[in-house]
Amino acid sequence: MSLAFSHRFAPSLETKASAGALAAIQPDGRFEGYAALFGRVDLGRDVILPGAFARSLAERGPQGVRMLFQHDPAEPIGTWSEIAEDGRGLFVRGRLTLDVARAREVLALMRSGALDGLSIGFRAVEGRTDPRSRVRRLARIDLWEISVVTFPMQPDARIASVKRAGGSLAATIRRGARRLRTAPGFTPAPA
Repeated sequence: MSLAFSHRFAPSLETKASAGALAAIQPDGRFEGYAALFGRVDLGRDVILPGAFARSLAERGPQGVRMLFQHDPAEPIGTWSEIAEDGRGLFVRGRLTLDVARAREVLALMRSGALDGLSIGFRAVEGRTDPRSRVRRLARIDLWEISVVTFPMQPDARIASVKRAGGSLAATIRRGARRLRTAPGFTPAPA
């Protein structure tokens, strides 16, 4: 059940999406998270193996991978500053281009927690489908784009944090709560 989109210059790309909780928000649109996780069967019955992105990342680098909204090639919303494989999966760090109206909308949705999925658009270069389980194991992927999405194909591929100047939103909330607890006359509400 791989989602696919096609356009003039990237026919038959596949997409995989991943999900996660927001931890922080930054006015300049910086965020990070995992666009794909290794060794997990996604909703399309695919498993991405460690090293699957290595060749593509070496050839393209983060500048050659587009940041899109909902896999729409007409909706670029920012740029990736870092894309790297680690022990967990495909870690990404990027920045929304806030001169673009859609990017400002995406940031507002991220801040509210309404949008936190990440999804990859790719071409499978090397993979095998197990005839019994019908799970496809992807050993090599040609990565074209990473999108911010509503519904990720890989439920745990999510934006981990949207940065905020001066620290994370969670840290800001904790500091504010400490100040409130120590304020003269503060009485906590009954539990």
